[in-house]
Amino acid sequence: MTISHLSTGPTDDVPYEPWDGEDEALAAATAAGRRTAEWIRSLPQAPAPGPVGTWLLRNLPETIETATASLDPQDCDRMEPDGVMVDGTGGLDEETRSKLAAVPCAIQDARWLTPDQQIRLVAVASLITGAARLLAEDPGTAITTGELARIWGLLDHAIA
Repeated sequence: MTISHLSTGPTDDVPYEPWDGEDEALAAATAAGRRTAEWIRSLPQAPAPGPVGTWLLRNLPETIETATASLDPQDCDRMEPDGVMVDGTGGLDEETRSKLAAVPCAIQDARWLTPDQQIRLVAVASLITGAARLLAEDPGTAITTGELARIWGLLDHAIA
C-alpha cells in the first residue's frame, strides 16, 4: 500500500495560472456590462420621482457594471484544506448578487416601461448571474470553450 501525504498548507501557496483567453474574456465581460448599463440609462424615465425610478436609473446600471467588472475565475468552487467544500461566487459579492436577484420583483413596479423592456431587464440580471455561476462552477470550460462569450452575445441581444 502506498500512502501519499497531501499538503495541508494554505491554498494561496499555489500560484494562480490564468486560463488561456482569461484576460480577453474578462475584458469582454466589462465591456458588455458597460453597454448594458448605457442601455438601461437610455430607457424611459419614470413619470414622477420614486424609489423604483431612481433604482432603475442609477443603482441597477451601477450594479451591472460592478458585477461584470468583478467577475473572477479564481473565486470558484473549491475544497478547503480541512475538506470542507466552499461554493465560489465567480467574483460577485453578496450585495451585488442580492441586487441582481431583486430585479424580477422590483421591475414590476416600473409600469412606465413596456413589458418588452421589463423582460429584457430580467434577462440581463439572469444572464449576469448565470455568468458568475458558470465561472464559479467551471471557470476553465466557461472561458476556453466560449461559454462566457456566448452569454455576452445573449446579453447584447437582450439590449438590442
